[in-house]
Amino acid sequence: MQYEALRTFVTVIEEKNFTKAAEKLYISQPSVSLHIKQLEKEFKTVLLHRSPKHIEVTPSGVLLYERAKQLLELYEKTKLELLDIDKKIQGTLKIAASYTVGEYVLPRLLADFQRQYNDVTFDVTIANTKQVVEQTKLYKADLALIEGKTDDKDLVMIPFMRDDMAVVVSLEHPLANLERICVEDLHDQNWVMREAGSGTREFLEHILVSYGLKANKMYTISSNQGVKEAVKNNLGITILSSFVVQADDNVKKILVEDISLLRKFSILYPAHTRHNKITQLFLDLLLERD
Repeated sequence: MQYEALRTFVTVIEEKNFTKAAEKLYISQPSVSLHIKQLEKEFKTVLLHRSPKHIEVTPSGVLLYERAKQLLELYEKTKLELLDIDKKIQGTLKIAASYTVGEYVLPRLLADFQRQYNDVTFDVTIANTKQVVEQTKLYKADLALIEGKTDDKDLVMIPFMRDDMAVVVSLEHPLANLERICVEDLHDQNWVMREAGSGTREFLEHILVSYGLKANKMYTISSNQGVKEAVKNNLGITILSSFVVQADDNVKKILVEDISLLRKFSILYPAHTRHNKITQLFLDLLLERD
């Protein structure tokens, strides 16, 4: 590709003057004329009509101008990408995550990322969903991961990864003898739930309200492990992510007919954010898992 000749041609068109084009490119005016002649010879067509006061672009010149701009932009982009290949990816990725995704999902994602980019380190903060949303708005993290959704207009939200929620009971609970139950079986139960501001609590409350379920008693514990231990000891039943109770033989997941217990995790970051290289690479990894 005649890069210099194409760059000269584009500059002449945009400056509408040979002299100004030469000054902008820091080359002589005869060099500008030579570049134009080289292109006209190669493409076997007239590109410009030149007069003392102005230049007139031919139809062939208009077409070459549009194509040349695209080629030059692609050339510069490719050059930058090739330079990036040889750059070592290193630095610290700051992530804020709500409890379920932070404790049960994020570690394996970080391990996968670490295998590809060994020089990257992580700074992870785990809190409930409401707290993570607030931290993200204050730019305290490069990315945030939460259960459920947020309607905050200051943040970009991208759903990723399916999270199957489940009704969880103690092995001693009467419902544990059943493989599947109906909605009515959840009436007048003792419920153990996370604290206000938790995405898991918000999901449980949504189910209770949507299906008109009334609780006998309600207990609040501010950690997934605490909720699970309370259920194991038959303090009540709960709804938790399957990630939290997988491979736990001390509690039982119960299938509830005619209830959808599916939700998605969400990626958050402040609107109008321009990601650095590490953040973009990790974001790409997350979206691949959707």
